[in-house]
Amino acid sequence: MEKEPHQLAEEGKRAFAAGRYAEAATAFADASRDFALGGDALHAAEMDNNRSVALLKNNQPQQALDAAAGTDKIFESHADVTKQAMALGNQAAALEALKRLDEALPLYERAAELFDQAGEKDMRSLVLKSVAAIRLKQGKLSDAGMEMLGSLGAVEKPNLLQRFLKFILRLKP
Repeated sequence: MEKEPHQLAEEGKRAFAAGRYAEAATAFADASRDFALGGDALHAAEMDNNRSVALLKNNQPQQALDAAAGTDKIFESHADVTKQAMALGNQAAALEALKRLDEALPLYERAAELFDQAGEKDMRSLVLKSVAAIRLKQGKLSDAGMEMLGSLGAVEKPNLLQRFLKFILRLKP
């Protein structure tokens, strides 16, 4: 008896939660295929993004990039800004893992803009931290500091350490 795509998606989520990333990626791929065959491009794209994350966790960045490629356009066509931003972030994370930092950076920046539009401050903060990390890797310390300050400003309820870092980063040399 064949499984429904929603069942495959749930199996993928359980496998992912248990740290069985290869198994999760396979279940998400099967769910994506079945959703696509059923004419549900939106759920297929969501499964491809889930597969991308599982593949990245399984140290398969090129496959992760391939899985997420184009999913942002599907979410954009359905006016789902949050999932569009997540898709761009997934693509950027795969590119970063592939050491293609110059390609990852604009995707992270676009994801941050979209998270801002969607009111997802914590997600925006996470993405801006990735931008700052790339700037550090590129040796752009001033830019990295500005990005880190921006990421701290995006946090809705900063903890004591975040408030302290925010204060320190605002000091002029």
